[in-house]
Amino acid sequence: MLTKVHTGLESVPGVWWKPAHTAEKIWVSIAFAWCIVLFAMMPLWHWKGGQNPSGVRTRVNPTAFYQRTVTFATRYKVGDDRGLPIVQPPPGSDVYLVGLTFQWYPILKLQQGKEYTLHLSALDVNHGFSLYPMNVNFAVVPGFDYALRVTPTAAGDFRIVCNEFCGIGHHTMVGRVIVVDSLGQSISDNAGARIGGGGAR
Repeated sequence: MLTKVHTGLESVPGVWWKPAHTAEKIWVSIAFAWCIVLFAMMPLWHWKGGQNPSGVRTRVNPTAFYQRTVTFATRYKVGDDRGLPIVQPPPGSDVYLVGLTFQWYPILKLQQGKEYTLHLSALDVNHGFSLYPMNVNFAVVPGFDYALRVTPTAAGDFRIVCNEFCGIGHHTMVGRVIVVDSLGQSISDNAGARIGGGGAR
């Protein structure tokens, strides 16, 4: 028995399409309306939601950014921890942090309640900036300087974890941000730390 084969150029015999039922039209309309609501929420949540911080991303030479970070670390160094400099820049200044295999350089020491401009970049490969125990995550990409206005709201000794696989030593890539209160003391228990706000001003 020979069966006729239809191609996309030949119409299928018989009634192969029927108008949508009323219930189906209602569900398609609801789904479309919900998509529009979610689409509109993305920019609205960016400005009003307090979880997507606004920053300025600019192109930069990775080696030049690293040299700028080394100069910054040398200028504001107040100590060191296992060979990494601990830097304490004055409030209101530009703060530089670079990701490189397999460390965050340098260790930052900031004051609670004071605003800084944090510049993040990577020297070699993509890294992920995750500030623990806060829910702060950024993709750190070589060749881009991500400048972000930050105001630490809680004193403590926080950890920076690389959350994007960057090589064999990825699991060892842990950095530090020390936030001191008005008395110059950090609190070792970070359980009460919360994000105070974010978004554009």
